[in-house]
Amino acid sequence: MDYTTIKTFGQLTDAGYTPKTIKEELRQNLITKIRQRENVFEGVYGYEDTVIPELERAILSKHNINLLGLRGQAKTRLARLMVNLLDEYIPVVEGSEINDDPYRPLSRYAVELLQEKGENTPISWLHRSERFSEKLATPDVTVADLIGDVDPIKAANLRLSYADDRVIHFGMIPRANRSIFVINELPDLQARIQVALFNILQEGDIQIRGFKLRLPLDVQFVFTANPEDYTNRGSIVTPLKDRIGSQILTHYPTSVEVAKTITAQEAALEADQEKSIYVPELAREIIEQISFEARESEYVDAKSGVSARMSITAFQNLLSTAELRMLQTGDTSTTVRLSDFMGIVPAITGKVELLYEGDQEGAASVAIQLIENAVKTLFPTLFPKIEKLEKENKQYPYDDIVRWFLDSDGIELPDDLSNLDYQQKLAQVEPVRTLIQAYHSDIKPEDIYFLTEFVLWGLTLHSKLSKYRIGNSVQFQDSIQGYLRNNI
Repeated sequence: MDYTTIKTFGQLTDAGYTPKTIKEELRQNLITKIRQRENVFEGVYGYEDTVIPELERAILSKHNINLLGLRGQAKTRLARLMVNLLDEYIPVVEGSEINDDPYRPLSRYAVELLQEKGENTPISWLHRSERFSEKLATPDVTVADLIGDVDPIKAANLRLSYADDRVIHFGMIPRANRSIFVINELPDLQARIQVALFNILQEGDIQIRGFKLRLPLDVQFVFTANPEDYTNRGSIVTPLKDRIGSQILTHYPTSVEVAKTITAQEAALEADQEKSIYVPELAREIIEQISFEARESEYVDAKSGVSARMSITAFQNLLSTAELRMLQTGDTSTTVRLSDFMGIVPAITGKVELLYEGDQEGAASVAIQLIENAVKTLFPTLFPKIEKLEKENKQYPYDDIVRWFLDSDGIELPDDLSNLDYQQKLAQVEPVRTLIQAYHSDIKPEDIYFLTEFVLWGLTLHSKLSKYRIGNSVQFQDSIQGYLRNNI
């Protein structure tokens, strides 16, 4: 039944409307969606068997929730998606500051209006999109911001004494009555501010400048916290933690495939980029592998985490690097190259917190190492593993390639090569093409050149060839020439 045409409290009662608390709404609507096999948390990947079942159990238990995890683990997204579990509309006493339920009025305004007008009390309807409030915990947040304070201007305008509760200006939490209220980075909230939340979570009492109000607020609290904050900036005080029903641990994607799906969803590319720039699947895998390498790197602070936003911004930079080259060369379309990955260094350096050893190496140097480590990790998944020790007189898959470079001056790949020049340069190394056909005979034509460059990078990272970056150009030579070059 469509209740939204109802305009008065009497009509609402006659229609048989049944009021529910917000936690009952969330619970009942979740049960309905699960029975109908609907995906409640659309667009969240990698949590299907871990975080989401725990979150669903917390909602069924009608708990307040704390999402604990490192940055970039979709904590805020999960909280925002809970809005989809609310009823589409709920009735409120028209003009109420705190979304008063006409069946359970809390504010003095709503109580007096219902006493005065009874069944003729006007009703308005609040859409679920308006029932979500969010506050980032920062050191300057005050009790007045969250709970409320005495408003001297209201007292003067209404000519009221400060002893009159009508001078109270409600803070964000009372105004989020019958809504989902999220406090992000809870440990950053000063301890005395956290203490002010105790009674709201448990008994529904709030105290403002000496007024002790019994306001059993109907709020679904969701907190988010980063484990790093517990040691670096603050902590959740124990009595508050005790009042939070469920603490749910989030995590980073456990596979490259899941990470690729997240990046593809969040990258928000320009239409002309998607149309004119081809991205090999291997390039997408390298982008995600860089994040996995960063999380294991001795130079990166693991406690700080490596956000999924790094892969997203790196992917955007990768396409912009290819686009810039395309615009400069006058080509109308292009393919991402492995050398384009030098363009994602700024996206990496801004997203990782380095340890002392990383600072000594330099942020840009660490970023390049992460890119190279990603290539090195993926290389044996596509081609035969390169042995450190090779037996004499035995033929190995890469011998012809090494011999080609030994008999030549190598190749140079400037960043601003046109598509045709780039392809002609790589086509010179015929043994690489032979290797690719031997192990990937079904390769798509548009992937051949990226894979060719990938083989060259892989061989340099395993000391079979030498690679140098000079200005805006990459040179590949045999390792003997590289040795002489470095020692002459």
